Amino acid sequence: MNPVDVSDPASAAAAPVRASARFMWRHPAHWIALGFGSGLSPVAPGTVGTLWGWVSFVVLDLWLTDPQWAVVLPAGFAIGWWACTVTARHLRQADPGAIVWDEILCFWLVLWMVTPPGGAQTWSAAWTQLCAFAWFRFFDAVKPGPVAWADARCKGGGWRGGFGILFDDLVAAGCTLLVFALWRVWW
Repeated sequence: MNPVDVSDPASAAAAPVRASARFMWRHPAHWIALGFGSGLSPVAPGTVGTLWGWVSFVVLDLWLTDPQWAVVLPAGFAIGWWACTVTARHLRQADPGAIVWDEILCFWLVLWMVTPPGGAQTWSAAWTQLCAFAWFRFFDAVKPGPVAWADARCKGGGWRGGFGILFDDLVAAGCTLLVFALWRVWW
């Protein structure tokens, strides 16, 4: 990111905004997109957001049935698309690192698909979820092949940008699920 000359009003108006607790409380979209504060981590906000997604999944899975998850995930995508679009616009950045709703939602999808029967609170589920966490973080952070394509393909402002923030993480979730599917076929 290029430095901005704050003495120039036009340049200062376009300067990226730093996400903070104060910023988060200014709009409900910020609260959601910043992962209820997990995206404000100064170190590895995507990883912290994914960890928050894991913890929240384990708690929510106590009450939500599979049909309810099947409603929560698409609703979370629609709400997240709006929240990520609004928050990115207010931060004046295409894909701010502090926006972690994409990690949370997409990791919920992965966990919902890979968690063994019996719930998210078993030892078997914990090991499966740990492997899912490692693979998802790999695909999201390194962005190999299709994830890099998705990340580059949907950049931009407006509603397209909000979708792009979510899209590369959906592809990372798909790659994670593909690893699990291949693992189950081969072993």
